[in-house]
Amino acid sequence: MVVRKVGRYEIGRTIGEGTFAKVKFAQNTETGESVAMKILDRATILKHKMVDQIKREISIMKLVRHPYVVRLHEVLASRTKIYIILEFITGGELFDKIVRQGRLSENESRRYFQQLIDGVDYCHSKGVYHRDLKPENLLLDSQGNLKISDFGLSALPQHGADLLHTTCGTPNYVAPEVLSHKGYHGSVADVWSCGVILYVLLAGYLPFDEIDLSTLYGKIEKAEFSCPSWFPVGAKALICKILDPNPDTRIRIEDIRNDEWFARNYTPVKNFECEDVNLDDVFAAFTDPEVQDFSEQPTNKNAGPLVLNAFDLIILSQGLNLSTLFDKSQDDVMHQTRFVTQKPPQVVLSSMEIVAQSMSFKTHIRNFKMRIEGLSANKLWQFSVILEVFEVAPTFFMVDVQKAAGDTAEYHKFYKNFCSNLEDIIWKPPEEGNGQRFWWQ
Repeated sequence: MVVRKVGRYEIGRTIGEGTFAKVKFAQNTETGESVAMKILDRATILKHKMVDQIKREISIMKLVRHPYVVRLHEVLASRTKIYIILEFITGGELFDKIVRQGRLSENESRRYFQQLIDGVDYCHSKGVYHRDLKPENLLLDSQGNLKISDFGLSALPQHGADLLHTTCGTPNYVAPEVLSHKGYHGSVADVWSCGVILYVLLAGYLPFDEIDLSTLYGKIEKAEFSCPSWFPVGAKALICKILDPNPDTRIRIEDIRNDEWFARNYTPVKNFECEDVNLDDVFAAFTDPEVQDFSEQPTNKNAGPLVLNAFDLIILSQGLNLSTLFDKSQDDVMHQTRFVTQKPPQVVLSSMEIVAQSMSFKTHIRNFKMRIEGLSANKLWQFSVILEVFEVAPTFFMVDVQKAAGDTAEYHKFYKNFCSNLEDIIWKPPEEGNGQRFWWQ
């Protein structure tokens, strides 16, 4: 069994992977605390000239310490890697909750919106503008509280400049003035995105949603949307004030807080006590890796798939309910999914490669990990998925499937279609009361 460590952190399984970084479960061996470790390759970020962007993202996350923002603990480095140690959030994305439940209740929607406004307002008070607020970037902790994440597109104020000019963000959530290329106030643009999120919470779908981008942008610029009949009158009125296409007359956060619908059952969060923010580890990680040479240290080699340790299984099982390992419902699919098999790893990889290629995707296999990539269904975006085989027990293997790039809704469709063609290798637990029949059949 492979045990890998970086400094005082024992590294577990991969929980996310993209073009420039991967995220792994990890545990602080001194305190027992669970963390998420984001690992970046030095050569890759240098090649793509991303050093300044990543330093900015890390600095922002250290600067913004708030109960509704994902916390960054520290930054470590080796000669080849940067390790960002983050708060480990167990509740998944708010987006996944909406996909599973559809629209949320008025009270639940209001509570999430109140927490979102608290977190965003604190970011603004520090001069930080997120610029990519959407349900996929809002996580939920074990208590069901919201955590703002992914500050990769965030902006810090520049000396002598009041307006931002970079067009960025996710099209469906971006403010009309961002599309105009004439400059915009980051705080006001973030408020628009919050309004779109509130609409999605209450409706279960987007206010602006067109396949053709020019049509989509046209509707956003004119704020052409309508509220469903079930929207509470107060929420509808507030959304109309937020989704005002004129940034000069759009409602501000201080007025949102005074809104009657918003203020119902609202208790402002108590912020962390003021603490000094030290960025020395950030600068050292990028400029002087010799100062802190934290390298991954495997204790022994293993020719087969990585064996999941007890720590990994506990996290996967969400409170020791091991049934969650087996994806009991096809409709309960998140952007990170998994299935179990009793077939040998090489057979599993070969079967997945054949299915992926039959779906017109390209495949790349290395050791016990596969990357599937191609264009999205509408041919507009790059779509890619990471699959990795793990050993759970001597005769059981788990395939972890994660979206690396592309639309989350499209990933859900891909996963169901992909698994429907893998019935021969996917193992399913017996149905209750009938030990001879399998759920998947």
